[in-house]
Amino acid sequence: MQTLTLLDGAMGTELTRRGVNTALPLWSAHALDVAPEVVMHIHADYIAAGAQVVTANTFRTNPRALAKAGIAHRAQALTRRAVGLARRAIAATGQLGKVRVAGSVAPVEDCYSPELAPSDAELEREHMVHARHLAEAGVELILIETQNTIREAVAAARAAAIVGLPFWVSFVLRDPHTLLSGEALSDAARAVLPFKPSAVLVNCVPVEQIGPALVTLRALLPMSIAVGAYANVGHVDEQGNWTLERAVRPDTYAAFAQQWRAQGATIIGGCCGTTPEHIAALRAALASG
Repeated sequence: MQTLTLLDGAMGTELTRRGVNTALPLWSAHALDVAPEVVMHIHADYIAAGAQVVTANTFRTNPRALAKAGIAHRAQALTRRAVGLARRAIAATGQLGKVRVAGSVAPVEDCYSPELAPSDAELEREHMVHARHLAEAGVELILIETQNTIREAVAAARAAAIVGLPFWVSFVLRDPHTLLSGEALSDAARAVLPFKPSAVLVNCVPVEQIGPALVTLRALLPMSIAVGAYANVGHVDEQGNWTLERAVRPDTYAAFAQQWRAQGATIIGGCCGTTPEHIAALRAALASG
């Protein structure tokens, strides 16, 4: 069985849990100005829990997202700050050279609204800017995540390939075999293959959807490309709002992850709602991997 890489858990919902304002449009990026020490401590807590890759808080430091708050001109500086906080956490926990920093790349518009994705030309340009900012800030890999359309995943993958960093591509699904756009997961995975990703994953979907998606990816992709997953643990309530009431507990999450491991996942972490306790449970349950 291939070696397991343990990814960290959520940043945005963890900031909220610790009392930091994560209101839109900036969401998690707001903390880079108002609570940078909390961001660093979250990274440190994930490292202490066993994470081998921490994801810098760059999910919303792309120029389009920041423009909605009138601060697009700060994209490079905030990206650099986010990466610096992750590096400080690694140093503070004595894990220099043992834990890698990934730069998060999200859809430039809303993660759950594929119809809002701008033109191909805009996607190419904006993902190139963000990829360059991440490379200049010193990330060791680029995590292209929560991708809801094939064309945006391709634009982001192309940009990551151009800057020359290893990168992973992760898709968000409406069912185990279909992106939110309605496109097939298998088609999405094939579309990014020419850019040579190191891994293809699925994220921010319920734990029950992960297994079938992994089976699809592992059957499709060459063994040289890792597959992985990081699920959310909440749900949408009757009013259509995201809630963590009755969230999947760490031990239950870890039990699902053992199944994902058996289905070929070699990168496992947590998405919205997961905490350092979820990552610690993963480490304990998957220690043999």
